[in-house]
Amino acid sequence: MSEPLKRNIEYVLFDMDGLMINSETIYTVATNEVLGKYGKEMTWDIKAGCMGKPEKEAAIYLLSFFPDISLDLDTFLSERNRVQDTLWPTVTLLPGVKKLVHHLKKHNIPMAIATSSRRRNYELKTVHLQDVFGCFDGKVICGDDHQYMMKGKPAPDIFITTAREFLKRDVGSPEAMPSEMHLGERSKGLVFEDALLGMQAGKRAGMSVVWVPDPNISKLPYSDVERPDQVLESLERFVPEDWGLPPYASL
Repeated sequence: MSEPLKRNIEYVLFDMDGLMINSETIYTVATNEVLGKYGKEMTWDIKAGCMGKPEKEAAIYLLSFFPDISLDLDTFLSERNRVQDTLWPTVTLLPGVKKLVHHLKKHNIPMAIATSSRRRNYELKTVHLQDVFGCFDGKVICGDDHQYMMKGKPAPDIFITTAREFLKRDVGSPEAMPSEMHLGERSKGLVFEDALLGMQAGKRAGMSVVWVPDPNISKLPYSDVERPDQVLESLERFVPEDWGLPPYASL
């Protein structure tokens, strides 16, 4: 666990897949069930480049590694989604998520979800987990919310847009040069992410980022300039007061 820089955080943004719920396992199972018919497999180095991307962009990236198979984009998505839809009701919360979300809700810390997942999939994944996802009061932006005209992660659009639209923070817009006031407002936000592209998006948004990567992701080589403010093995290890947030109640 790396030590965070001391920041006084005023609002929090969550990614979802692989950060709040164990859906990344289902993505892997469903993808490899389809690819297995062609004698192929999605490895972790390929998966790392898919995580955080909107569905179609991720699928295009994935299939670019297998130019020798006769599997078009639409067929792949149809087959994979068929498998996934049967499994979404089985996803579970990851460790530390319920405690953290309930804590932030109790203390009226503004929070929202910024996920690249399609909205229909978001609803399928979370309908049985409303004890946690209901705490967000509908403050959720999905990757196919086209009205916001967002570029996918690692572009910062989804985090800036979520903070502006749902938390009413004066963070400017993704396509415009931010003012000093906008930058100051962005710096008050904390992003929780598990994906490498999501971590980059949060940093490019000018926000602090707590990165909770799968161990297979953290082992991969990385040479870009963005670095998380803190790396945790699990959200169970998060210490709110390190970020100027109310501490958990003592047992």
